Amino acid sequence: MYPDEFDYYNADGVDDALDLLDEHSEAGTTELLAGGHSLLPAMKTGLSSPDVLIDISDIETMQGISADGDGLSIGAMTRYSDLVDSEEVAEHAPALAAAAGQVGDVQVRNRGTIGGNLAHADPAADLPGAALASDATLVVHGPDGEREIPADEFFFGMYTTDVGPDELLTRIEIPSADGAHGAYAKKPSPSSGYAMVGVAALLETDGESVTAARIGANGVMDHGVRLSPVEDALMDGSLDDDTIEAAANRAGDDLDVDMMMSDLQASNEFRAQLLEVYTERALTAAIEDGSSSAAAD
Repeated sequence: MYPDEFDYYNADGVDDALDLLDEHSEAGTTELLAGGHSLLPAMKTGLSSPDVLIDISDIETMQGISADGDGLSIGAMTRYSDLVDSEEVAEHAPALAAAAGQVGDVQVRNRGTIGGNLAHADPAADLPGAALASDATLVVHGPDGEREIPADEFFFGMYTTDVGPDELLTRIEIPSADGAHGAYAKKPSPSSGYAMVGVAALLETDGESVTAARIGANGVMDHGVRLSPVEDALMDGSLDDDTIEAAANRAGDDLDVDMMMSDLQASNEFRAQLLEVYTERALTAAIEDGSSSAAAD
């Protein structure tokens, strides 16, 4: 199908994008175009019919990865492939690197962006759980300047975030997890490759004990969620299989099964089972990542 007619603008900077948002705020529906992998198919099928399309994919100040001793700053228009190829992301944000490597296929990763993924907030997208596990802060710009939003407070619900209609997600800040071990495990949809359930894990260890843990999940609820009971069960525990299994079995303790996602591919009850299974797989993979790193040292 062909999309309905719309006005197209190519923003040449953050201020220009904000000016365009303001200029067309009363002109009907306005959408921002990043990588386009969610918006363009929706437009072709008639699920989305914006009157105005503002292309932000070429804004140079919203691209790239920079690292210092405190962590990473990632431009919102940075592509998945850049995250996967970045040694800095692998070192400082291993859970994010692992999740980015499982997004779609090569073509998708070469075009899709981290900012588009997070701002779109598809419940089945791969990066919300990783952003939560990585303790990310999402930085938005609007008429009143810059605003920082912790990942724990960013996702409101299906396709809904704390980004206002006159704001733009410009970068993602991630504190360094150098020395921590990260992983991402997901059950992909056989039809789309999106996550029926995806779990990102970031573990800090001291010898055979877990000293800190952050676990995030997507595909289960209508937005990305932290799995705090799993984190609590891991603290100061050993890295043996029994501890990992017991912690994973608590993945749904804070979640209402009746409120979990349910569709033709997986009922809410089945997702609850998958959540425990893939939490255990993510934890095991994170520990194996730590073992591999130790062996390489």
